[in-house]
Amino acid sequence: MNARAVAVLSALLSSALLACSFAAAFQHHPTTHVRRRRSPIHRHSSSKGTIDGPPLETKPNYDDIHGPLGGTVDRLLLSYFRIKMAERLARPKDEVKISDSSLAVDDFDGIISLTSSMNALYNNRTKVQEAAQDVLVSLFPRFILDRYPSWFARPFPTFSARMCAAATTAGGTWLMGECEVNDVEIDGTLARGQGVHVKRCRFLDESSCASICVNSCKVPTERFFAEDMGLALTMTPDYETGECQFAFGKMPSEEELLLSKETPCLRRCPSRGGLRKWHDGSEEAPIWIKELEALTKETPSSLEDRGTCALMED
Repeated sequence: MNARAVAVLSALLSSALLACSFAAAFQHHPTTHVRRRRSPIHRHSSSKGTIDGPPLETKPNYDDIHGPLGGTVDRLLLSYFRIKMAERLARPKDEVKISDSSLAVDDFDGIISLTSSMNALYNNRTKVQEAAQDVLVSLFPRFILDRYPSWFARPFPTFSARMCAAATTAGGTWLMGECEVNDVEIDGTLARGQGVHVKRCRFLDESSCASICVNSCKVPTERFFAEDMGLALTMTPDYETGECQFAFGKMPSEEELLLSKETPCLRRCPSRGGLRKWHDGSEEAPIWIKELEALTKETPSSLEDRGTCALMED
């Protein structure tokens, strides 16, 4: 796909998402309420601990789950994301250059392959977070990012939060799996339509790595909305169930930022303390795990013989 085609695709997808999110933000939806429960990060805040994660036997077929714009748009969004991610990771000026996967451009495993390669080869989590935020910035036409903070986020914060929640469900189902707009509590007040509840995150499920979730999704996404969209966002993943709660208009607290660095490792994670074989050895490892194993064998500063997750350290 040439540069002009990518630019046209970007404009079309952005227009579709804006139209969908504008309409949704103006409507009153019978949203579900956020459930009061323990802090999913706090309960397991041990850098050396492990948890089982959501059971594999209940894992949904994510290829059958589509957003409100339909499966064709979801595939276009996936392909566009993959193209922009591959461009960023192969940037000529970078010391570490990561080649795109050989998988088809609309194959979700191609994104997982690039993400895990990025986490394996970059020196520290800050570089991973910066690269992931760069990818998010590249997805949007410059005129949207230049104007959204001053035209929407600052003068109309509640409307902007609802708009972004609607856009997240419309444009992010292919990445996160089934999700819905819901109400969230922010500073003791019920914020209607400002949340997104991800029922079981596809990105976490397919990567099987909590560190990749934190460094390639949670932190860069929160920073992207705060720094580039002018809108606060807090994302709260639950590594036991695979759920994630977005709260637009809420800044992450210092405690939440600290606890996100102490995220426990999923028991089936292939990178905890060194690369593991596939978690139960009963089936052939996915392509991205094989590629990750090969990369770390070639890298002197590999993850071997580490007591804690290297992807969570600077």
